Amino acid sequence: MKHISIVRRHALWAGLAAAAMACGVAPLHAQTAWPSKPVTVVVPFPPGGGTDAFARPLFALMSKNTGKQFVIDNKGGAGGTLGAGVAARAAPDGYNFFMGAVHHAIAPAMYPKLDYNIESDFIPVGLVSNVPQVIVVNPQRVQATTLPQFLEFVRKNPGKLNYGSAGNGTSHHLAGELFKLQTKTFITHIPYRGAGPALQDLIAGQVDVMFDGLGSSANHIKGGRIRAIAVAADKRAPGFADLPTAPEGGVPSYKVSTWYGIWAPKGTPREAIAAMQAEMRKALNSDELRATWNGLGTETPNLWGDDFGKFVNAEIKRWGEVVKTSGAKLD
Repeated sequence: MKHISIVRRHALWAGLAAAAMACGVAPLHAQTAWPSKPVTVVVPFPPGGGTDAFARPLFALMSKNTGKQFVIDNKGGAGGTLGAGVAARAAPDGYNFFMGAVHHAIAPAMYPKLDYNIESDFIPVGLVSNVPQVIVVNPQRVQATTLPQFLEFVRKNPGKLNYGSAGNGTSHHLAGELFKLQTKTFITHIPYRGAGPALQDLIAGQVDVMFDGLGSSANHIKGGRIRAIAVAADKRAPGFADLPTAPEGGVPSYKVSTWYGIWAPKGTPREAIAAMQAEMRKALNSDELRATWNGLGTETPNLWGDDFGKFVNAEIKRWGEVVKTSGAKLD
């Protein structure tokens, strides 16, 4: 009888283990802690832009906290859509993620033949930051120090100034077109393969203006290499209390933000996504990153999973209307 009881007990455990495997849940003794190997994060822009400004400190801290490397894989081009396509096709094994931006909410309205769908080919993980856009100029090429002075110059000199962007269809591009639309001005658009190269040319004096995310411009503003004219928000940015808002400068409806978020390829295990979210929360809520985010002109967000997905869906609709109204096209 004792022998039968032992046999039945083993059979019961075997049945439970099989049921767990059938439900996609490994038995407890078979589970391993995540991450157990390096994690790759595709950043679809060249180094030096706004995405990098937030990605590098975040994943450096997550590497430190977990003891496993979070590897940033910069794949720039086509306004961030090239890297997004690569990330969509990555193995959904819990070790591949994608750090996209507001540009990926604009892209569906700008690019008629994308090889991915941000809403159906990815699982939304969480928002990393939501930083206001800022109007910045090269101080040697543009003498204006305030938004009213800047507006006066561009209205008297239509087409004389140019503005750089991270590429056609990016938030930098659409922010510039929206500014022109609302102020009835004309500034020539020059697209680059990422915000980093555009920003370097702004500093070097190859372009006059950028409508940039404050995160990537912050250190250059503080260092005096470029001059901030106004922030495109209702309230002044954290860490930049002396920088007026666009409404304060006479453009009441000009409000644009550049946000960055994390997605996983469709099919990624829920357990890996939950673990990624837990590590992101730990890092984002640390005193270290809170201070860093403040220095980059933004606050720590709290938007995860489906709520982040709904936010992205709303942004796609919003920017679709901006593209339609402004008539922005791929040059």
